[in-house]
Amino acid sequence: MLKGIPALLSPELLKVLAEMGHRDEILIADRNFPSRSMTENLIRLDGHGIPQILEAILKFFPLDESVFPVTLETVLKGEDPHIWDEYRQIVQNSDERPKGELIQTVNHAEFYEKVSNCYAVIASGEKALYGNIILKKGLVLD
Repeated sequence: MLKGIPALLSPELLKVLAEMGHRDEILIADRNFPSRSMTENLIRLDGHGIPQILEAILKFFPLDESVFPVTLETVLKGEDPHIWDEYRQIVQNSDERPKGELIQTVNHAEFYEKVSNCYAVIASGEKALYGNIILKKGLVLD
């Protein structure tokens, strides 16, 4: 056991986050995403929503200093799912840089291409449609 680490961050997930290098990406997938067919490096966090997982991970996971270290999949009808507002708030609160463009949206094909190159996929129990979010790891400077 370790102190100060959120309980939903399993030992397996902590290991994967530590293994990831600069610019490696990880997907936090909603419950409808075909997680198993997209990766061999699957971490299950069923029963947890993405906002809780995202907030816990970003306490320890530096985002890349690229223009868009966070990627979402464009919604077919062009609307932002309501959960994206939560994501934006969590990302902004965890990032120490001046506020800027941290989140991009890409079309379905581009999103799945990015997922195919992700270091790992976290399968969550998130119910929100279009809840999937990709994080790009930044440098650990301290």
